[in-house]
Amino acid sequence: MEAGAADTLLSGVCVVFTLGMFSTGLSDLRHMWMTRRVDNVQFLPFLTTDVNNLSWLSYGTLKGDGTLIVVNAVGAVLQTLYILVYLHYCPRKGAELLQTAALLGVLLLGFGYFWLLVPNIEARLQQLGLFCSVFTISQSYSDQINPTSLLLTDHCHPPHLCLLDSLWVPTQRSLHHGAQHSRNPH
Repeated sequence: MEAGAADTLLSGVCVVFTLGMFSTGLSDLRHMWMTRRVDNVQFLPFLTTDVNNLSWLSYGTLKGDGTLIVVNAVGAVLQTLYILVYLHYCPRKGAELLQTAALLGVLLLGFGYFWLLVPNIEARLQQLGLFCSVFTISQSYSDQINPTSLLLTDHCHPPHLCLLDSLWVPTQRSLHHGAQHSRNPH
């Protein structure tokens, strides 16, 4: 199999896994919609995934990678929908709004840093790719960051292997593609 065909196949597999990961929130969305409550639904994974999508969308835009742009735009729209429905049915929104403001602040600071203080496009691409990769890996554990809610409910389970795989494969594909592009820019 030649390199172009292998890259296209890997890209397709990554798109399927990534969109599958983003759609895992549909069951929570349905639960919130049907019960009009947010019982046993955690907010932070939606928020961190949304910020992650926006970060990768920025990376894909800088790189001109249509696959990254489309996949992360779809992910950002879905995660934003989950967040809006959660906030609509959440009786007390203080903590969620504070978390949202904090992560959006981090996102804006990151964008300011990458777009204003790193003038070299290649350096910006490398640093943004590293930031996105670290954020992707750390956000996969976001459902374990709030120990209070985990202790007060019986709803504690580690991230599923398929979820971690669906996060890891696209990240590695993006980094591999970036490394190939930096060696051969044409």
